[in-house]
Amino acid sequence: MSRIGKLPIALPKGVTVKAVDGVISVEGPKGKLVQNYRPEVEIEVSGDQVVVTRKDDSKGSRGFHGLYRQLISNMVVGVSSGYTRKLIISGVGYRAEVKGNLLALNLGYSTQIEFMIPSDVQIACENPTTVVVTGIDKQRVGQVSSEIRSLRTPEPYKGKGVKYEDEVIRRKVGKSGGKK
Repeated sequence: MSRIGKLPIALPKGVTVKAVDGVISVEGPKGKLVQNYRPEVEIEVSGDQVVVTRKDDSKGSRGFHGLYRQLISNMVVGVSSGYTRKLIISGVGYRAEVKGNLLALNLGYSTQIEFMIPSDVQIACENPTTVVVTGIDKQRVGQVSSEIRSLRTPEPYKGKGVKYEDEVIRRKVGKSGGKK
């Protein structure tokens, strides 16, 4: 039996879950999320918890069991407290600022990069070198953060670029310069 899939999902106050015709919807104080689910699993909502069970013991059912339990758990956390991802920009003259629905980034290129902010996430700049991406959908927050990071990935010699707050950049030693 799946260790993740057999755990019940506790629902915080203000969060409602409905599973009808292969579609699960989770609604809470921050918004509403909808997800389709496969017929290999059954979702039962009882009181203040959600339980995911599988119909049989086939390999596919076992895989979907844990997957959908975790997806529903992520949806519950998203609509109740939301997700946040912080990006740190390091480098001389590298900075970011929000201009309406655009994120303007100066990342050492000859032109300024304008990143269109999607409607389902919010982006804020705490200071010119810190970008905070927030939203209710964990996948979208991670995807947008990854797209911003890919504009200038951190390089291993000086560490210049856009990195996640908790990311550790493995540094390399430069040229030794003694021999010719």
